[in-house]
Formats: sequence, structure tokens, C-alpha cells
Amino acid sequence: MMALPKALRRRAPDAWRNSARLRPIALRAGLVPPRTMHSPSESALLRELASGRRHALEIGVYEGSSALVLIDALPQGARLDLVEPFGAGMDWWQPADERAVRALVSRAARRRGGPALRWHVTTSEEAAREWSEPLDLVFIDGDHSEPACRLDWRLWSRFVEPGGVVAFHDARGGDPGPTAVVEELFGGDGTPGWRIAAQQETIVAVERLEIR
Repeated sequence: MMALPKALRRRAPDAWRNSARLRPIALRAGLVPPRTMHSPSESALLRELASGRRHALEIGVYEGSSALVLIDALPQGARLDLVEPFGAGMDWWQPADERAVRALVSRAARRRGGPALRWHVTTSEEAAREWSEPLDLVFIDGDHSEPACRLDWRLWSRFVEPGGVVAFHDARGGDPGPTAVVEELFGGDGTPGWRIAAQQETIVAVERLEIR
């Protein structure tokens, strides 16, 4: 189903657009797009980072706007793991509806013929507890507090292969938490074995260096 024209969506009362009952129905049916959490240039960087990757992981899916970007950019034979607790401990705006987001994202992957999706409806810490697989792209966009962002880095960067990338959202002129973590890790002398590979608005991407 095609999304309703933007002009028509703008005429809808805020009470309808933000309704905890109506919005999930419209989102699941494809009548409205997910709330966009990234600028066009940030989305372009995500596409560039995902191109040619084999196994990507996103921490913080919300309504799925960045997941759709990753699905469009990853090779069809790749896999995308998505970590989102869907309401557990969320206190920003309105928690996303799990069934609606999963339907939206899964439909996009089916339409394209890949990548394969695997959902982790839990916290980043819980998802990492049993993890053992290598990754070549991690997008950190979950809890933006400084302790949580630092924990996401510590938990997931160890699984990134040489040549792989970790991207932080809201880490340059965005939220204080990710900004502080990136400055701590990559300001000054930086972190051994890693280098800043790309920056676009608030996104900072760091690459794991080849072992020599």
C-alpha cells in the first residue's frame, strides 16, 4: 500500500498523528512512513557505510527509518540484526509499536529480497550477553545517555572485524552523551586500533584497523 500524500498527512490533527492506537495501524499498513530520525546527508552516509557489508547490527530501531536505509544499502545476501526493547525503559516521546515496526521493516526486506533480518527485542546489554559472531557494521543509536553509549561501545566494538565500522549517532553537535563518549575515545590520541573514518552532521563513523 502506498503512503498517503504528505500534504494530506499534514492536515491530520496531531491527536491522530500521535495516537497510540491509530499511528501503529497506519504505520503497519504503510499509510504513513516512520518518523525520520536522521537528515538526508546522514542517511546517505549510512548507505555508504552499509554498502558491501556482510553482517550489520543496529542498536535502537524506534520506528525503523534507519533500518529501512540499511536494508536498501546492504547486499541481499547480508544479515541485519536489530536491537530494540520496544518500550522497556523508554521515556522519550512515545514508545514505538513492536508489531507495526516489525511489519514495516520486514516488508521492506521481503520486497527487496534481503538482507536477512534477526530481531532482538531486548536491551543492548542483554543482546550482547550471548553474542559471539563477527560484525562489520554496528550503528549505535539507542539510549543516548553517556553511560549507555559507552557501554554499547564496550560491548559491541570487540566483535567488529578489521575493516569494519562502528557509527555513532548524535555524536557531533547532537546529544551530550554520545558526543562525550566519542570525544573521550577519539579526541586527543584516539583509541589504539581504531580511526575516525567518516563524519556527517551528527554521525561519526570509526573503523577498526587491519592487524599487521
